[in-house]
Amino acid sequence: MQMPFCWDRSPAQAPENHIAIHGTVVVSCHFGLSVPGKTTTFRLFSSTQIDHNTGKGRLSAEARLRGGKKTKHGPGKTSTVTYQVTFFVDTEFGTPGAIVVKNGLKNDQFFLRYVQLELAEDRCIHFECNSWVYPYKKTNSDRIFFINTSYLPDKTPEALRLLREEELRSLQGNGRGERKDWERVYDYDYYNDLGNPDKDDHDRKTRKHMINLDFYIPPDERFNPTKLAEVLTLAVQAVTHFVIPESRALFQGNINNFKSFDQLRRDLYSKPQQPVVEGVVMDKLKTSVPSQKTYKQVSKMVKETPVKFPIPQVIEHDQEAWRTDEEFAREMLSGLNPVVIKKLDVFPPVSSGGKKSSIAAAHIERQLEGRTVEKAIEQNRLYILDHHDYLMPYLKRINELGMCIYASRTLLFLKDDGTLKPVVIELSLPSDRAGDDGETSRIFLPAKQGTDGHLWQLAKAHVSVNDSGYHQLISHCLRSRVVFLNTKFSTEILVLEPSNKLTSHYLSMDRLFTHAAVEPFIIATKRHLSAMHPINKLLEPHFKDNMQINTLARSILLNAGGILERTLYPGKYAMEMSSAIYSEWRFTEHSLPNQLIKRGVASMDPSGGMSLHIEDYPYAVDGLDVWRAIEGWVQSYCAHFYHSDAAVVGDRELQAWWNDVRSVGHGDRQHDPACWLELDTVAHLAETLSTLIWIASALHAAVNFGQYGYAGFMPNRPTRCRRFVPQRGSPEMAQLEADPEKFFLEMVPDRFTTTLGLTLIEVLSNHTSDELYLGQRATSTWTDDGEVLQLLDRFREELRRVEKRVEERNRDPRLKNRRGPAKVPYTLLFPDVGNVGGKVKGITGKGIPNSVSI
Repeated sequence: MQMPFCWDRSPAQAPENHIAIHGTVVVSCHFGLSVPGKTTTFRLFSSTQIDHNTGKGRLSAEARLRGGKKTKHGPGKTSTVTYQVTFFVDTEFGTPGAIVVKNGLKNDQFFLRYVQLELAEDRCIHFECNSWVYPYKKTNSDRIFFINTSYLPDKTPEALRLLREEELRSLQGNGRGERKDWERVYDYDYYNDLGNPDKDDHDRKTRKHMINLDFYIPPDERFNPTKLAEVLTLAVQAVTHFVIPESRALFQGNINNFKSFDQLRRDLYSKPQQPVVEGVVMDKLKTSVPSQKTYKQVSKMVKETPVKFPIPQVIEHDQEAWRTDEEFAREMLSGLNPVVIKKLDVFPPVSSGGKKSSIAAAHIERQLEGRTVEKAIEQNRLYILDHHDYLMPYLKRINELGMCIYASRTLLFLKDDGTLKPVVIELSLPSDRAGDDGETSRIFLPAKQGTDGHLWQLAKAHVSVNDSGYHQLISHCLRSRVVFLNTKFSTEILVLEPSNKLTSHYLSMDRLFTHAAVEPFIIATKRHLSAMHPINKLLEPHFKDNMQINTLARSILLNAGGILERTLYPGKYAMEMSSAIYSEWRFTEHSLPNQLIKRGVASMDPSGGMSLHIEDYPYAVDGLDVWRAIEGWVQSYCAHFYHSDAAVVGDRELQAWWNDVRSVGHGDRQHDPACWLELDTVAHLAETLSTLIWIASALHAAVNFGQYGYAGFMPNRPTRCRRFVPQRGSPEMAQLEADPEKFFLEMVPDRFTTTLGLTLIEVLSNHTSDELYLGQRATSTWTDDGEVLQLLDRFREELRRVEKRVEERNRDPRLKNRRGPAKVPYTLLFPDVGNVGGKVKGITGKGIPNSVSI
């Protein structure tokens, strides 16, 4: 490790007519990172006194660092080095408003945490930096950081106006050239190494390095050193054996099925601990991490942390509960994908093309507790899990890949005790007759015994496969990551040439929807909202690490032949299918109240409140509590800075931001008036920001951190099927009747695919040590506005009240959907405000991080 330099421990005396401003500089030194050298200098810009030659604030003389003491920073006790710095300014200099850093090192960057200045009368000025600072030799420009005071554009001190404008222009770049890793440029470009799955003229590319950090990411968006090492360690432990060439023996097509559920549980969850990687595999890792220093540390952590799959929650207390109809239905309300179930309005269900389902009233009326179908619909008692319309156009191509996938409809009845029971499953396939665009369907009814019971279990498994694919590709990747790098992806990704190099723009495509939806917002924010803008400061924690984690996803999950293609049933058509579904995406529909109303599971009552049609709907009940807390915080924050609707309309940075989000970041949706609110009132601004924060925090938490708890046991959430449900009288039916368990395990993913998928969701379900949860900030010095800090305190208090209500509900035996037969309490929307500094990390099944950071 490079040792911090130490000299000039005592500052010089201030020259005549000058005063001394003393400061503290904190730099990360985790894993032997570089620290500032003797040639690194700092300067101050005044926020109150203008240099009339430049039109900017007066600029101080250069100051150098002194000392260099090893310290620990923040709740997570990150390894840092603390320096002292003294600026000598004349008595008319005024109040500092920005600090300029010139990295004098030849080649190495360092990670600057913060700078704090001590002024007279016990007043401090704080510069929250948290960014890599590259050598001046490479950047040809100094790095500037602004104070933690928020200003709307027209309220900016005159001395800082030009600096503010210049900084934003520099972040937008000029649209030319190939980006270098030290450049801070935010722009849009297409990501695609998938080619066109059906055409030879656009080849699908396989990357040399599966853990690829060579995509351009602006320095401010990269992991801090601690997070980088932790995520790399998780990734290496989880996937190295499966995705690098040295593991090709596992890809040779030797299907190895589990022989029984007992064997599956014994082999996956009770094996002796084994190191994940060794030998040539670790050698390969050297080419995939950013430096030799990082490799050594990650290698050490990998060897010291052997693999051991924990027992998933869904089988922890009862190994058979997952089989029950009650648990199957309950997970649609409180499992890992509770955002799809809809109220049934028309019977029989009708496809978007006008074709009626083959489900008839006679199939279900005996299960409706004495009601007719019409009466059950009128009383809001019938619901549907619909995986039919979006799948049907892709089934022929998907099944030609060796899959056995149906489109499915599952109808459920809301019982008097508040639980749901499945009453019928329809599995459909496209007609195999040439020129026939029809479909063939089979109906399955609930049964517990005999052949009908076996068929019912297989039908439920096929529904779970559909739901698992939709969850991972849409609910998790596409919707919960609010920044869809460039939404033109939805129509053009299949015809763009692949690229593995740093390109002229940021390669902006995220892990499908919750990952994908947020990234354009990040890019637009950095391009148009100054670091001093209050909305930038509000959103900053909700963007943390998103772009970096998305880059890793592009390297490991989404790439051609990546983990998602290997484990999910759509295979190489996954991205194309997701893109088609995205064409119906509307930002306004993703506020929680609007989303519940759209699905028909809630309605607005005359008083303006929200009425849930399924009262014991844990995701919706807890989610509405969290939504209201977010909404209250955002409304009060916006009202603090915008005292009228005219102030919103007149904010040029804000309006440029919103135009960029709609017309460039989501350019193909810009002309859909229902997709966006106009930012013409304070109320519309607050609703827009609340929706964005909800998606990046709570929605992602709800569909992400329960993955291992429910899908960690593959039979409960299989991701693909290798056999269709057998027809009566067929040889396959004889096999099913002879050994139902063996047939089931031969139908769902094989042993290798199961283990590969398990390693993925184990990583995704982890909370990292530097996680910041909803209501938390890295430091109390993120703003110097005391009233805003009080508003944040009130937000945290409201979240603590939400936590108490969640705990009370989980203890209430009348609320059967809170735990269900598997006895898994619903905690995915438990904020966990008290979990500070990584006190509790790993797979916890609770906690709402501020951002999509894993």
